[in-house]
Amino acid sequence: MRVLFVVQRYGPEVAGGAEAACRDLATRLTRRGHEVEVLTSRATSYVDWANAYPEGSSVEDGVTVHRLSVEHPRDPRFFGPLNGRVAWSSGRSPMFLQREWMRSQGPDLPGLVPWLEANAARFDVAVFVTYLYATTWAGLRVAAGLVPTVLLPAAHDEPPLWLTLFDEMLRLPSAYAFLTEEEQLLVERRARVRVPSAVLGLGVDLDTAGDAARFRASCAVGDRPYLLYVGRLDPGKGSDELYDYFTTYRARRDSRLALVVVGEPVKPLPPHPDVFTTGFVSDELKAGAIAGCEALVMPSYFESFSIVLVEAWAQRRPALVNGRCEVLRGQARRSGGALPYRGYAEFEAAVDLLTGDARVGPALGARGRAYTEARYRWDHVLDHTESLLRIAMTRHRRAQPRLVHHEVGP
Repeated sequence: MRVLFVVQRYGPEVAGGAEAACRDLATRLTRRGHEVEVLTSRATSYVDWANAYPEGSSVEDGVTVHRLSVEHPRDPRFFGPLNGRVAWSSGRSPMFLQREWMRSQGPDLPGLVPWLEANAARFDVAVFVTYLYATTWAGLRVAAGLVPTVLLPAAHDEPPLWLTLFDEMLRLPSAYAFLTEEEQLLVERRARVRVPSAVLGLGVDLDTAGDAARFRASCAVGDRPYLLYVGRLDPGKGSDELYDYFTTYRARRDSRLALVVVGEPVKPLPPHPDVFTTGFVSDELKAGAIAGCEALVMPSYFESFSIVLVEAWAQRRPALVNGRCEVLRGQARRSGGALPYRGYAEFEAAVDLLTGDARVGPALGARGRAYTEARYRWDHVLDHTESLLRIAMTRHRRAQPRLVHHEVGP
């Protein structure tokens, strides 16, 4: 198949779950013999969309990547108030203001629509990754008339999802690819269309064995036991709340337990003697951080899928997850590999359970590993992805599509 991926950012320096998922799918489909290309921006950061990569086309891991220039980087002085008014207020904003919100949110790529008009028809299928950004909102409207399309929305129940701006876009794809059952139910309720869909999840390397000693040598945590957070330091990801919960816990408990935070510091955490931040690290060091932790903590309020949670289970590590996030709660329930918490009291009880009973962590980790082996082996995920792409191709241009659940997911 000739497959086009359209995504807001792409590259090894990009810290983002959906972007990493796109890159994994693109490179692994290429290894299976498919001709894969990617259309994206030159940005590495979603905070300002500043051009970082060279403009034009290059071949990366066998994938042809086309990078378009961002004309106007995001201005937080303008976008912040507009985002609060349009996306996060209780009232409904007029459509012209929603369109301005989309343009201001970015990435602002004047070359996107012309590129798709000129090139989309030469592909067998086009896959748009994440619903939120202009690459999908503007690009899908063009591509849907030229080529079969699949939308991997990476959606969670957040205010922007319900903007009327997305009504038309959500009805355009030939098929949907979902990461979890919770995301599927949410988007079907939001889009109110019936098209082929499947829960694919994401693949994980089951043979990864992180070097805990190497990570400890690179991090000031030394030989202390630690909880681990991997992700952006961003209030929306729950990093501030985790910091507050953990520092409160340490004030109430006499222990050597530390918190290690690995990720891009969008909003840095205050200094604390028991909290160790590393910034963005290589995949090898991240695997080592996971291997050495007492448990992974995933505090995010909004997730469509947590790949780092699956990576932790692949290494038989237990997890604590924010029980107010439906997707994380569902992953914990289905796997039996994580303890959900709602609020500080449950967080404290979960940490006490993990650190106070040596049998709990290994038992959770073993169940998480078994669940990951059953659902997220790369060969299974890719088989199901190929099946869904073929379904989208055969159903392209059918009038008045109806929702059908195809059993191609795990």
